[in-house]
Amino acid sequence: MEQTSDRPTFTDEEALAFHSQGKPGKISVTPTKPMANQRDLSLAYSPGVAVPVRVIAKKPDAVYDYTAKGNLVAVISNGTAILGLGDLGALASKPVMEGKAVLFKRFADVDTIDIEVDTHDVDELVGAIRYLGPTFGGINLEDIKAPECFMVEARLKELMDIPVFHDDQHGTAIICAAGIVNALQLTGRKIEDIKVVVNGAGAAGIACLELLKTMGLPHEHATLCDSKGVIYRGRTQGMNQWKSAHAVETKARTLEEAIEGCDVFLGLSVKGAVTQAMVKTMAKAPIIFAMANPDPEIAPEDVKAVRPDAIVATGRSDYPNQVNNVLGFPYIFRGALDVRAREINLPMKIAAAQALAALAREDVPDEVATAYRGARPSYGAEYIIPSPFDPRLISRVSSAVAEAAIKTGVARHVITDMEAYRAELTARLDPSANLFHRLQTIVRANPKRVVFAEGEEPCVVRAAVAFQQAGLGKAILVGRKEVVQSTVWGMGLDGADLEIRVPHSAQEASPYIEALYKRLQRCGALYRDCVRMVTNDRNIYAASLLAAGEADAMVTGVTRAYTATLGDVRQVLDCPVGQRPMGVLVIFAKGKVIFAADTSVHELPTSEELADIAVQAAQVARHFGFTPRVALLASSTFGFPRNERSERIVEAVHILDHRKVDFEYDGEMAVDVALSKNKLGLYPFCRLTDTANVLVMPAVHSAQIATKMLGEIGGVSMLGPFLVGLEKPVQIVSLGANMTEIYNAALVASL
Repeated sequence: MEQTSDRPTFTDEEALAFHSQGKPGKISVTPTKPMANQRDLSLAYSPGVAVPVRVIAKKPDAVYDYTAKGNLVAVISNGTAILGLGDLGALASKPVMEGKAVLFKRFADVDTIDIEVDTHDVDELVGAIRYLGPTFGGINLEDIKAPECFMVEARLKELMDIPVFHDDQHGTAIICAAGIVNALQLTGRKIEDIKVVVNGAGAAGIACLELLKTMGLPHEHATLCDSKGVIYRGRTQGMNQWKSAHAVETKARTLEEAIEGCDVFLGLSVKGAVTQAMVKTMAKAPIIFAMANPDPEIAPEDVKAVRPDAIVATGRSDYPNQVNNVLGFPYIFRGALDVRAREINLPMKIAAAQALAALAREDVPDEVATAYRGARPSYGAEYIIPSPFDPRLISRVSSAVAEAAIKTGVARHVITDMEAYRAELTARLDPSANLFHRLQTIVRANPKRVVFAEGEEPCVVRAAVAFQQAGLGKAILVGRKEVVQSTVWGMGLDGADLEIRVPHSAQEASPYIEALYKRLQRCGALYRDCVRMVTNDRNIYAASLLAAGEADAMVTGVTRAYTATLGDVRQVLDCPVGQRPMGVLVIFAKGKVIFAADTSVHELPTSEELADIAVQAAQVARHFGFTPRVALLASSTFGFPRNERSERIVEAVHILDHRKVDFEYDGEMAVDVALSKNKLGLYPFCRLTDTANVLVMPAVHSAQIATKMLGEIGGVSMLGPFLVGLEKPVQIVSLGANMTEIYNAALVASL
């Protein structure tokens, strides 16, 4: 179900250029260990490689500890059923198999090698694959025609002790089953009561039917059809053992006769197999999965024209409810690999389907709304299957599969802490996930009251609801009650416990007005100015709640520029003695976490300011659970080449010396020295015991140039900048921030 549309947005020439530009193809091999010198080479190959060789020879399971086997899948095809193009041969299947490998990596961080086997003979194909077990942690069979695919998979599962999974069968079945679970719930049906017709008795059709039967569909309630009509008991024409297993007693002989009165139609056949007249005869609120590619058995608009009560799914991305295998195979293999499963069994497939169904019923994150060009889908007749861009798929589906493998005894490795495992899964695609998982644990132990200044914004409402539902604290939204509640109800959220605040009059807000007037009366502000500021400015009002002790932290910035927002907050809140407002950016790169400061406030900090920034940035690193090693950056390193701009950095180091701070620091030094162990080793007198994880930037302009360049080049993730240095915790997100960014800011503000 991966070919999704017959409406290409590219020409043939563009497609060919995409696959040929740069290095031809879509995959390459990248070493995971350094190969910088002779010692590295000796460890990677001879003689160092002999050590793990001897260990694995004595203890075979150690192969998972010392090689890539545990994260390596083979995608194998003989090219006999390539997409909807038919038997074009093994060589022609290679672009598709490379594409499959890319999807494995993109969605679940699974390394994949494509293998194209040039044979149509089942015995030869099985023989070519069966001996690959020592190399791979799993086998993904792809684009092998029926019925040979059944025979190949069944024999390999008997011969190999690693998962063998024919995705055209089981991947489609799992996604289809997830959609059926939700469609049945929406229409008030139970699986044991429905009647199902499946048109298409190939690999995918039979697999869909078998999985539904395993989940509770009675055998006699299911009718399977092929190109010759209904598969009934006693039929001899065009039959095989896989079709015969689903033959039923029925008077129906054609699809048209079988579909009458049925609740569910599953199509894995050809365009036009179903007509509007057939749809009219189906049961109330029919469920129609027309999954033929590239054109469905019947177009959704044709279904809706005669049955507006229908729930429709297809295999295409240009219609709602796409049955897309990418929702399944990457995450199923991820879970199976992580527990070193011997196979992917039925309970693991059902667990994947149930996890997908449950995820579709939840509020979708911003990443999904972005993929839908701003339209936010919600659970209902046109959203019964999660979006492939939902970042929660890897943690939900993979962990469900892993749990099922452990419970059914096919796992070699048992995961004891599933919550930690889910956090690790998320971190595979989002390097900040582990950090935020740790922060969530800290905040849950001491929940805070967080005021969200822009409480009428939909993204803020979502973040506030998510923050509160996660048990991180109490959310206070600044906004008009009717507007906030309308937003909550319109998005189908549970906001019953949200606290909504807004000053209804100057009299009601008088304590905040008096406090602000006392601060500003000698700064040119009249009393009426303070009345206007508190009653009309959400940032001033929210900061006033914070200053009055009615909230513990504040989040804002979605609708105003950073500098203007910080100016609003500074009208109400001061900085403690020795503290300065500044921004700390968290950078994730190559497994490292680096804190950069100041990236948003001080244009050209003095030596004293640089010393303060170093102290505060070190505190932030500790707050996040890291032991700070601070490098004060410059264009020079320890006096070479000396220039005037480096003098204030050198002076800042002297100031830190006199303060006798309790963290490692040194400077001035170039950024490559600060981050490279080899280059740092050239300066044995340096006070840093390892590479720096806190970088004190010499100026805002250089900080922003460097960090924005990193963001554009790619390969790194960045969070923030997080605001520190005020007397109360305030986080200012970037203008137009999404729900996730607002949620993360609230989490950091709560520390």
